[in-house]
Amino acid sequence: MLQNKKVLLGVCGSIAAYKAAHLTRLLVKEGAEVKIVMTSSATDFITPLTLATLSKNPALAEFIRDDAGQWNNHVALGLWADVMVIAPASANTMAKMAYGLCDNLLLAVYLSARCPVMIAPAMDLDMYTHPSTKASLNTLESYGNIIIEAEHGELASGLVGTGRMAEPEHILERIQTHFEEKKVLSGKEVLITAGPTYEAIDPVRFISNHSSGKMGYAIAEAMAGQGAKVHLVSGPTKLSATHPSIEVKNVTSAEEMYQACLEKFDQTDISVLAAAVADYKPAVVESQKIKKKTDELNLALVKTKDIAEELGQRKKEGQLIIGFALETENEQANALKKIQSKNFDMIVLNSLKDEGAGFGYDTNKISILDRENNIRHFELKSKKDVAQDIVNSIIDALHR
Repeated sequence: MLQNKKVLLGVCGSIAAYKAAHLTRLLVKEGAEVKIVMTSSATDFITPLTLATLSKNPALAEFIRDDAGQWNNHVALGLWADVMVIAPASANTMAKMAYGLCDNLLLAVYLSARCPVMIAPAMDLDMYTHPSTKASLNTLESYGNIIIEAEHGELASGLVGTGRMAEPEHILERIQTHFEEKKVLSGKEVLITAGPTYEAIDPVRFISNHSSGKMGYAIAEAMAGQGAKVHLVSGPTKLSATHPSIEVKNVTSAEEMYQACLEKFDQTDISVLAAAVADYKPAVVESQKIKKKTDELNLALVKTKDIAEELGQRKKEGQLIIGFALETENEQANALKKIQSKNFDMIVLNSLKDEGAGFGYDTNKISILDRENNIRHFELKSKKDVAQDIVNSIIDALHR
């Protein structure tokens, strides 16, 4: 069932490390090619020779191999794998993974991996339930990692509770299920815009808005999680995309975003225009900083190119375009009008009147309207959950 699948097994310092030998045997028996990376403390619990013998590949614990003076390329290992499984994952290693610390080969490989990563924690029950461990697990899951929950049973301390690493057979089943799952948006290419644009007045000043980009980035992660290849065109933000299927194009101005969207639009199946693009820009951009000489400064503005309108005109049969509308009055009527004028298939509406919605928040409250005047209202949720609601609505539209 795992024939020719490339599994990278990470082993941390834990008494459960002995189970890595059994897991390796199961993976090899299923036809997988297995490579193993260990932390130095893991070698105190199980020898690299044991795992190398079972996997038929060297078990690596250091950046440099002492026997040959050869560099173990963490980037190559991260690119090689179809899935990375860290089992057992210790509290120490998970905390480092959550905050991007990189002081050993396993962590360097994890940070270089472009494949899905599964994490099977193993520790005593009080360690497992400690708030800091739960915070690490929540953070790792928010990055798109797959957590294989610890199981209940007798622990090395003699206590009985939750903390045992999932049994190798259960981990194998989760890996098999992962490869059997067909992601709903597999094979689809998606264009997403996010964030604000900056329209220069002079070398140090610009016109912009309060968009943080959080909604667009959350949609990109949700789309990629469903198997889509995502082209994310991002205005200036402090955010970064974590999913390996997201390709980010950073832009500054509306013109740059317009050009980046035209470059990708024809090859995409779905476009989600979540960016808050400036409607106007200065008619003249001064080459030098404007000095404060008078009591008034009159700034002439001209319209920027309408990205939504241009893509709507270019839309071919089979392509979907989802727009956004942030309104302060006549919200529903203005959103429905925008669907028609921009040739959208759906529009996501939110109002600045709703507390906790709009720019800057980690939450949002939306309604989704379509061309048939169907309207779905949603409660205030985290932007991650809102993104999933939007993606689910797009999936529904694809199957109508």
